Amino acid sequence: MSDVVNLNKFRKQKNREAAEKQAAENRLRFGRSKAQKQRDEAEAAEARRRLDQLRRETPAPPETPEAES
Repeated sequence: MSDVVNLNKFRKQKNREAAEKQAAENRLRFGRSKAQKQRDEAEAAEARRRLDQLRRETPAPPETPEAES
């Protein structure tokens, strides 16, 4: 004869495992120090600056709608 299984306990255990997995992923994704974040931001700014220097044309200024009276 098989054992009786409490489905509530099974469901809760499965949810706990899923939450722990999500927490581990978030720690990897968002768990960076302030210095690491600043370094990444500086690298991105440098990449944008270099890309802007390589442009052949300067972007056109945005057109402002004329006020019609």
